[in-house]
Amino acid sequence: MPALRGRTAVESRGAGLSMHQPYELFTALRYLRARSKNGFISFISLVSMIGIGLAVAVLIVVLSVMNGFEHELQQRILGIVSHATLTGYQAPLDDWRATRERVLENSAVTGAAPFVEGQGMVVFGESVAGITVRGIEPALEREVSSIGMMLREGDLDSLASGSYRMAVGISLARELDVGVGDSVILIIAQGRVTPAGIVPRMRRFEIGAVFEAGMYEYDRGLAYVNIEDAERLFRTDGKATGLRMTVDDIISAGSIARTLAIDLGGGFYIDDWTRQHSNFFRSIQLTKSIMFVILSMVIGVAVFNIVSTLVMVVRDKRGDIAILRTFGATSRSIAAMFAMQGTLIGLLGTAFGLALGLVIANELGAIVAFLESASGIDLLAADVYFISDLPTEVRAGEVLRICLLALFLACAATLYPALSASRQHPAEALRHE
Repeated sequence: MPALRGRTAVESRGAGLSMHQPYELFTALRYLRARSKNGFISFISLVSMIGIGLAVAVLIVVLSVMNGFEHELQQRILGIVSHATLTGYQAPLDDWRATRERVLENSAVTGAAPFVEGQGMVVFGESVAGITVRGIEPALEREVSSIGMMLREGDLDSLASGSYRMAVGISLARELDVGVGDSVILIIAQGRVTPAGIVPRMRRFEIGAVFEAGMYEYDRGLAYVNIEDAERLFRTDGKATGLRMTVDDIISAGSIARTLAIDLGGGFYIDDWTRQHSNFFRSIQLTKSIMFVILSMVIGVAVFNIVSTLVMVVRDKRGDIAILRTFGATSRSIAAMFAMQGTLIGLLGTAFGLALGLVIANELGAIVAFLESASGIDLLAADVYFISDLPTEVRAGEVLRICLLALFLACAATLYPALSASRQHPAEALRHE
């Protein structure tokens, strides 16, 4: 009888397949279908697909959440913190207006605004809270931050010079139970000498606006006042603490600030957003790497089901293997048959996991909101997790890497069963049938 070739019509009856379909693929597809004799094996195949799919979906969702958290954290930080900062090294800037004009001559700088910053305490009734006081020029501040878009009450333009009005974060407003129009007492550490001793400097401020940055650190601990009011309060003699800047390339903010400091003759302390919050982003990158490795092991565990499935299939199909070998099927064809079956399991499981992961990642915010509403539990407390929602960002490169990893592990899992099937002797197998 002629030897079987890779492209024959063996067992094409009832299959409805093309005469040019490889019989290895056709046989692998038949072995995946449940029958009365091997239904348990097909059940294990289904479990293997679901296991790989769930592992892939979990990895996609976890990395998407961490990507979303990183992106949202960066955007919210940059909404309050400028890209780069120039401050006087040992004293405030003598003429911030002239310095600002020279800074804006650099084509890489898109905006610059002065600020005066210091520490203080705000008192309302019996409530006291420590805060960072930042004096700003409202018209220029919009060039370097998104504070104008974060207002929930009031108007940033109400912080006029001499008005002694203050914009506070929403968490601080709730803690003190204040709103627009209420008056608070601002106390700073700098004191004044009186016959009764050193008395802390204080001033009454009216709440002019309430903002929500979405980060507890700023919503609770930052307050804005007019820069001239801050200069009088901190007695800087009309000098600004420094300049806050935005640049066209946030990744190069540090190097741009260094170049500006050198061009201005030195004597500046430079800072940028990556230095101020470097621990956040380093921890996110480290956590992402660790989670990828750990969850990749979950995919590996799910792939072990493919090994057990194919081993059982090989034992169950010893007679079929022997008959194919006596008809002339090569060892390579037998190995390819079972390798295709395992690869199909991995491919279907990965496709299922990809679809499930993308759906969950895109709807995760609604899912979390539903769980919080149903349980009455705040799963994302803002004072613990910095942000109060659960953003996601699906990155195509990471999704592709996850799918390729799952497929690679699935293909690798077929090697031992496929080689085992290809090495079976037809006579020995038929003797036990």
